[in-house]
Amino acid sequence: MGEMVSFPSNGGTTDGYLALPPTGSGPGVIVIQEWWGLVGHVTSVADRLAAEGFVALAPDLYRGSRPGAADEAARVLEDLAMDQVAKDIAGAAGYLAKRPECTGAVGAVGFSMGGSLALWAAALSDDVRAAAGFYPVIPWDRMNPKWEEFAGKHAVLHCSEEDGLAAAAGIQAAKQAVEAAGGECVTYDYPGTRHAFFNDDRPEVYDHNASTVAWARTLELFRTHLS
Repeated sequence: MGEMVSFPSNGGTTDGYLALPPTGSGPGVIVIQEWWGLVGHVTSVADRLAAEGFVALAPDLYRGSRPGAADEAARVLEDLAMDQVAKDIAGAAGYLAKRPECTGAVGAVGFSMGGSLALWAAALSDDVRAAAGFYPVIPWDRMNPKWEEFAGKHAVLHCSEEDGLAAAAGIQAAKQAVEAAGGECVTYDYPGTRHAFFNDDRPEVYDHNASTVAWARTLELFRTHLS
């Protein structure tokens, strides 16, 4: 089990859920929420990463808000100030990189809206060296990522069939931009899956087999490029 912490964010502070590995140290990973906020599924992912040897931090980008229905979550996402999100993510990366328990580089993993934000994280912070995005959905023009910052960095995108797999326009745009910058972007398709297939709190969309494979690929990314 982790604990809530506060970390600096552009002159202010942001809260987040921090989980430490049993060994006491390891590379850092930022865990970025879906549009539901910092809910149990997100903190459980941080706990799972800690169990695998990573120092995991899930920032509370909604500052305590937990939308209870899809229409409410859509409104919160639409109103989300991307400039503040950028500061929070960069702050989380800097906080992890400076913690004494963090002995390697920092990565980012996110889901749905967080999948896009995880990829953005590597374009925001020099500390973030690898990113894993599960079914990213936010249009890139809302973030205006500086793709050139991806030079020498690594990304994995997990693509659901419901979202159009790796052939989807947004996935292809990101992959081409990362590669043009001199980074690596590997896409994986999961046929027969729905959006949010990794979320085991949502049995109507959860896919155990796809989740198991995607998780193993994500851990491989981080173990290879963050140690």
